[in-house]
Amino acid sequence: MTPLPAPRVLDQCFLETRSKLLDVAAVLDRLDRGDGATAASADVRVQRIRKAVTILLEQQTGRAERVQQLFSLDYDPEWKRPQPRY
Repeated sequence: MTPLPAPRVLDQCFLETRSKLLDVAAVLDRLDRGDGATAASADVRVQRIRKAVTILLEQQTGRAERVQQLFSLDYDPEWKRPQPRY
């Protein structure tokens, strides 16, 4: 399977991507303005969001994988599979 040409990707995805980036910017603004902003900035979730933004700015492929790994739990070989409820 060959990837779409870059201009076509841009044409198809620009508006949706712009919208998602505006959403992220708005959340970061609310975090910075809200009561307890200093404490929130120390929260690992906020730190991961900010790290994800820096990953997005890198000029290399594989960004989606690195962002996914950033938000993923480490593999746990002792993890117990949930049992269905009856």
